[in-house]
Amino acid sequence: MAKVLLEMRSITKTFPGVKALDNVNLKVEEGEIHALVGENGAGKSTLMNVLSGIYPIGTYEGDIIYNGEVCRFHNIKDSEKKGIVIIHQELALIPYMTIGENMFLGNEQGKKYNIDWNKTYAQADMYLEMVGLSDSSKTLIKDIGTGKQQLVEIAKALAKHAKLLILDEPTSSLNETDSRALLDLMKRLKKEGMTMIIISHKLNEVSYVADKITVIRDGSTIETLDAKTDDISESRIIKGMVGREITDRFPKRHDVPIGDVMMEVDNWTVFHPEFAERKVCDDVSINVRAGEVVGIYGLMGAGRTELAMSIFGRSYGIGISGDLKLRGKSVVLKSPKQAIEAGLAYVTEDRKGNGLVLSNSILRNTTLANLSGVSNGIFIDQDKEIEVAQEYVDKLKTKTPSVDQLVGNLSGGNQQKVLLAKWMFANPDVLILDEPTRGIDVGAKYEIYCIINDLAKAGKSVVMISSELPEVIGMSDRIYIMNQAKIVGEMKASEATQENIMEVIVKQGSETDAALVEDVEIKTDYKADAEAGEEVSAAEEGGEAAENTEEGSEV
Repeated sequence: MAKVLLEMRSITKTFPGVKALDNVNLKVEEGEIHALVGENGAGKSTLMNVLSGIYPIGTYEGDIIYNGEVCRFHNIKDSEKKGIVIIHQELALIPYMTIGENMFLGNEQGKKYNIDWNKTYAQADMYLEMVGLSDSSKTLIKDIGTGKQQLVEIAKALAKHAKLLILDEPTSSLNETDSRALLDLMKRLKKEGMTMIIISHKLNEVSYVADKITVIRDGSTIETLDAKTDDISESRIIKGMVGREITDRFPKRHDVPIGDVMMEVDNWTVFHPEFAERKVCDDVSINVRAGEVVGIYGLMGAGRTELAMSIFGRSYGIGISGDLKLRGKSVVLKSPKQAIEAGLAYVTEDRKGNGLVLSNSILRNTTLANLSGVSNGIFIDQDKEIEVAQEYVDKLKTKTPSVDQLVGNLSGGNQQKVLLAKWMFANPDVLILDEPTRGIDVGAKYEIYCIINDLAKAGKSVVMISSELPEVIGMSDRIYIMNQAKIVGEMKASEATQENIMEVIVKQGSETDAALVEDVEIKTDYKADAEAGEEVSAAEEGGEAAENTEEGSEV
């Protein structure tokens, strides 16, 4: 039996008005990858913040036993000294510093007032090689992509001599290629003796990489599944997460007649704001009708977000040309304010950075895009504002003790609901939803899908951008396919399959796109790959044993 490296016993954590963790127990064995899954707000990140010392001893009840020792962490430095390192969903890297400087920030090499830069960069290059990153450690963080930045974070953790690595939603912002590479790196590090805890909403990835899966629901431990002996299919994990089986991932669409064209974009061309010669949208033409949900799908870098932001008051890009029509009339929207006034809304993919004011309440965020709706012309009607915010909390089933709760204290799924409430209260005719379910669990996703259907039923026009093909197909009436800044295909969702959408991209794209498509297809085969890998490992182990006999005698 493997050694228990970590045991968290009867962990209880309370915030004002909310019990985030209620007598949670967790055991992690040495050398395993242990997944934590649960709906948004279940308590996964809170539990890991307790473990890493972000929530120090005295702010919670229960015990942390690590490597046989009861630990009392007062801060994150204390846990790192023991070899426990956490990598958060929002990467903690400074863009205008080099990879090497970021890796050893707070862990400088050399004397106290004299950093040894030769040692710093030599050590950094060594750890970068360990995670399979060939970039020089003298490269600025801003000059590498998100996937490589995630690898830098892991290399940074290794430089701190991590023995237990915690990864919180490590693939949430990665494309399929980078996600697969990261998961395979985790499996390799496991073979080298690293123990890891992963928090993820991508259940296919959890099934692929995890040895054990602990399900947390409403702040309590529900069960722990063992990949060797238990069913760890997505449907089985979901049942544990939500307490019931979900047979239909997407709610049935209301029988709503499709109306007139509400928004039409013709020959829309946009150039990159920093590289003026590069087109991010190239002669794009799309339209959406009243009561219709139109999906836009494309691989990473296809230009989907650039298209959406440039339409929304030219909030991205330069040299914009083309014609934008709302309700049949050509309009020129030079700012987001003009776009809102014209009946257009854009729900950003970056809810924390650009969509919400995390330090403000649900109340303030809900009314922010339509202050005239809660004012008497000069002053805000506070009673009206409370009434509106509570109405949307009830309508969208947002989990919160009150509308005065700070948005930063909400789970990702509930933050997304506040963001939707903000734009729903603005009462637009056309809503552009950019990755509306990114980083939220399957239960919260279903609720967001129901909201989208209700918007269409009310006669709104919805444009939904998503990186998840099943989501695009399951929620859309029509689908536009983007590749390399162009629209390369259009089809009814009823006729669309993942295969024929990817076929359109391959035919129109380059060899690079074809390679990416292969990885997208691989995504559906994670479990099969895992099983095949186990068979190979077993065969290798058997071979090694045979060799040893003839000679005589696994974060």
